[in-house]
Amino acid sequence: MTLKTSYEFTLPRGYVDQDGRLHRTGAMRLATARDELEPLRDPRITGPDDPRLTILVLTRVVEKLGDVAMVTAHEIEGLFAVDLAFLQDFYGVINFGSQEEYDALISAQESSALLGTASADPAARPAPEPEPAAEAPDGLAPESEPGAAAPYQVSRPNLRRGVEELPRRTQ
Repeated sequence: MTLKTSYEFTLPRGYVDQDGRLHRTGAMRLATARDELEPLRDPRITGPDDPRLTILVLTRVVEKLGDVAMVTAHEIEGLFAVDLAFLQDFYGVINFGSQEEYDALISAQESSALLGTASADPAARPAPEPEPAAEAPDGLAPESEPGAAAPYQVSRPNLRRGVEELPRRTQ
């Protein structure tokens, strides 16, 4: 039996390089103790809660990011927030999680459609969930013709629908 040490991923949005090219796929390897300890020796790191620590650890374990020749802190810092959050979750799952948690993360990511990244094929997109109609200001239900949208209907998209945080296992 062999141990799988590298896992491929697809970023929710993707890294846009200085030439405007989009890089969404990549690979991350399992972290070693050195990967977590060495960044703590960096003089810019003030302690284990320093946000930059995450950047340095990810720089060490992200082996590939699209066509980028070498993944550095510059590329990790240039990620969109949702991509950074995804890589943090991905790191946690492949290093500390179970197969079920890995499958759940990948499934949640595949089922999400972020603004600006939805498929061009409308049939491939999930149907939006209907929003409940808000009450009229006087507390009465608004009157409308059958099939017409209620005049007081409020559209509140769930922007975090595709972002799930998986619980961390404690031992």
